[in-house]
Amino acid sequence: MTSHIAPFTNASPLQLAAALAQARHYTLSLFDCFAAAGLDVAARVPPLRTINPPLWELGHIAWFAEWFILREAESSHPADAVYNSLLTRGDDLFDSNTVPHRSRWSLDMPAAGALKTYCREVLDRVLDKLSREAEDDAALYPYRLALAHEDMHGEALLYTLQTLGLQAPPPLAPAQPVLAAPSDIAFPGATLELGSAGATGFMFDNEKFSHPCYVPAFKVAASLVSNAQYADFVADGGYQKRQYWSAAGSAWLMRQERSAPRYWQREDLQWRTVNHGRLSTLAAAEPVRHVNLYEAQAYCAWAERRLPTEAEWEYAALSGHAGFRWGHLWEWTATPFAPYPGFSADAYREYSEPWFMTHQVLRGASFATPPRLRSPKFRNFYLPERDDIFAGLRTCAW
Repeated sequence: MTSHIAPFTNASPLQLAAALAQARHYTLSLFDCFAAAGLDVAARVPPLRTINPPLWELGHIAWFAEWFILREAESSHPADAVYNSLLTRGDDLFDSNTVPHRSRWSLDMPAAGALKTYCREVLDRVLDKLSREAEDDAALYPYRLALAHEDMHGEALLYTLQTLGLQAPPPLAPAQPVLAAPSDIAFPGATLELGSAGATGFMFDNEKFSHPCYVPAFKVAASLVSNAQYADFVADGGYQKRQYWSAAGSAWLMRQERSAPRYWQREDLQWRTVNHGRLSTLAAAEPVRHVNLYEAQAYCAWAERRLPTEAEWEYAALSGHAGFRWGHLWEWTATPFAPYPGFSADAYREYSEPWFMTHQVLRGASFATPPRLRSPKFRNFYLPERDDIFAGLRTCAW
């Protein structure tokens, strides 16, 4: 098997500086999309459980970089910070560990202009400090962490635009995927070093550390389930036939009264979909997206297939097999989000540990994931009911 390391994990100070500046430009470009729609004021944003007010996101992203890089603090230990925030009441407003989600719409936050100034000041100071750092993993850890954090929030802002029916700038729209022909790839049983090695570079705490994991022989689809394939499931009454749904999935289905994936609309005997506020004909060959774990499991039951485990997914992604393509959508796996043996939390202690055994692992990346963050070792995780994220599914043969 071939190995792969995401580019930012071993980035030099010069590379990190360029990436941090680009990430901040991207964040501000996305924020301007909300501002153009009048949603740069928190009170105007629908209070949905799956999003944050964009104004709060903007402040939080800058605060996070200030907290870990400039203030040299760790999560949940404000007394350890080297100095106070550059922003008055910054800790009271933008610490996600202490500011409840539901309260983020009613905070007395600074106006957008003031928060943009805060973003610029934090970035300027971060880049100045970075210019004096040695090429040392320990010294560069907080910069790499802040970059990954901002990249992930950038993707969240993009799916928030989708959730609110707002258009994304043309360069940020999803690229058209090149799908492989429907077929299975057979892999022999083998022992995989699951997780990341601990020698050098940045890695997330939930990837620590690599450990042997035997993966029995399996067959996995070369491509993601397409809209056309999923439409066959819908047409066959897949959402009405409860034998395909788990107990949790059936309960979700009853609450939602769903008969097709989110954003699908039936018009003139054909399916259409809403993409960033635009209604268009559903592209049959593209992978189905905005499906949650329950929908993915139900489709698999109907197709007499199953979801891959995260070990199987990582095995296939690292194999170098030309037919196994990934990176257009996050992919649900059959694996609950759990710690690897010997897990211990890193400085950002709340990143993984609070979500073990309540969330599900997704692997891969989406069209909205920056290339520097893409890695077959990366473990994404969401609640099973989340269908707002850029996620699809791939199946395995039983």
